[in-house]
Amino acid sequence: MALFKDLPKKVKIVEVGPRDGLQNEKTILSLEDKVKYINLLIEAGLNSLEVCSFVRADKIPQMADSEKLYEKIEKKENVHLSCLVPNEKGMERALSLGVKEIALFTATSDTFNQKNINTNIKESLSRLEKVATMAQKENIRIRGYISTVFGCPYEGNTSTDTLMEVIQKLIDFGAYEVSLGDTIGVGNPKQVDKVLDKVLEKYSVDKLAMHFHDTRGLALANILTSLQKGIYIFDSSSGGLGGCPYATGASGNVATEDVFYLLHSLGIETGIDIEKLVKASTFILNKLNKTTPSRYLSTLIAGK
Repeated sequence: MALFKDLPKKVKIVEVGPRDGLQNEKTILSLEDKVKYINLLIEAGLNSLEVCSFVRADKIPQMADSEKLYEKIEKKENVHLSCLVPNEKGMERALSLGVKEIALFTATSDTFNQKNINTNIKESLSRLEKVATMAQKENIRIRGYISTVFGCPYEGNTSTDTLMEVIQKLIDFGAYEVSLGDTIGVGNPKQVDKVLDKVLEKYSVDKLAMHFHDTRGLALANILTSLQKGIYIFDSSSGGLGGCPYATGASGNVATEDVFYLLHSLGIETGIDIEKLVKASTFILNKLNKTTPSRYLSTLIAGK
């Protein structure tokens, strides 16, 4: 396959910083700062955002104000605000707010699921089926997430056969899109190519997204490999926020700024206003009192 041939002309970025990013930061931000951050991201042209999760506050205190947050975010036409829902109780909270889109998550590793949500793959899917049924009754959009697709911190390599089974289950539950996650950043381009060869035998690129962490510096290489396979939907986190609390040493999601630069250099449209994105990222990084792992954002900040 020739490099840089038949690449997608446009890519959809799903911004996960407000949820997947902030939930792993030690600093607990004020409601007002989180609302401003999300509104700045929307102003930057990001129209698919994962904004909060309806989980137990004692487990993830950073998400304790999710109801108030969702109520305060400005709702705009053609901007999709997704909320992660782990169980029926979380779904009831989402329904009470009139949430229009939810995210469901599981993994290809029993051990990871056990550490993360205290259940195995089979039981997690049974739980998610109940949530999905509640969502479908109210015509709520469903997005699926699968963790540990390219490796597990506890089990090592994971099964592609299990991945195929889990993808099918989520689609059966009504997921319009399934995001394949390299949760601890162990994936490499050869592995991504092999996994996507298998997955794309059965599923259309329209159903798939990729979610890479940059723990070992290969996230952009993995995204480029995915682009070559026709994938055009990617999760990323502004400023490279986040990590994985269940995977020791795992760094954050690939930075939205670095993904933008890669795509922009290839002539691929994103709809992102980079100056406004930098404004959003620097705002939240200052509130967290941290620097960014994003190479491109670092150069833009240094140039100001």
